Amino acid sequence: MATKPKRKPAKKKLARAKAKPVKPAKSGKAAKSARAPGTDSQRVAAILAKLDEAYPSATCELNHKNAFELLIATILSAQCTDVRVNQVTQTLFKKYPDAKAFAYATPSELEQEIRPTGFFRNKTKSVVGASKAILEKFDGEVPRAMDEILTLPGVARKTANVVLGTAYGIPSGIVVDTHVQRIANRLDLTRNEDPKKIEQDLMQVIPKDKWILFSHQIIWHGRRICQARKPKCVECNLESVCYAKDKTI
Repeated sequence: MATKPKRKPAKKKLARAKAKPVKPAKSGKAAKSARAPGTDSQRVAAILAKLDEAYPSATCELNHKNAFELLIATILSAQCTDVRVNQVTQTLFKKYPDAKAFAYATPSELEQEIRPTGFFRNKTKSVVGASKAILEKFDGEVPRAMDEILTLPGVARKTANVVLGTAYGIPSGIVVDTHVQRIANRLDLTRNEDPKKIEQDLMQVIPKDKWILFSHQIIWHGRRICQARKPKCVECNLESVCYAKDKTI
């Protein structure tokens, strides 16, 4: 009698291992949070209230009679004090009263006239170039739109914000000069050092209707109290809401 062939035992099906969730790779440096810790709305409101108390009528300290003069003065103020610029423009604006006069100025003469402000060769190119562009592209008027004013030679966002805010009352952004850069970090309103990023950080936490005044207030505060090397913390009305590492008290 023929024997039946033995069946091979069925192989047990291997249970599929459950896929473990993939953990995101850790970057070398921890990413910065979207906002600095000091941007709590109540704290920001307290800072704004104290700035209003200390500098209720802060404004641009560059002497000017119109938007064009302010534009030229702001270009000249790069790496120079407002006091020195005002000394130069006191006679400069009498000789060159408008964009046409600056556009057709003799560069070698203009260089010597603005020499006290520093970087006079580059500034001459910017002043003459901006004046010509205003004549040729904007009918002799300083443009009121950010994208247009930024096309002028020598004009970046800081200069544009000064002119649009002070001359036209247009809150196009927040002026970020060395004072604003320093104080915004001391007050923990930003963690950035780049002016463009600082401006974006501040625009997120400062109400738009405060942008123009806030810019002037912080600049005034930086010149008078919150100085770079030796901040006068004893005299500062923001001391109670400030926890900067370099406080002097």
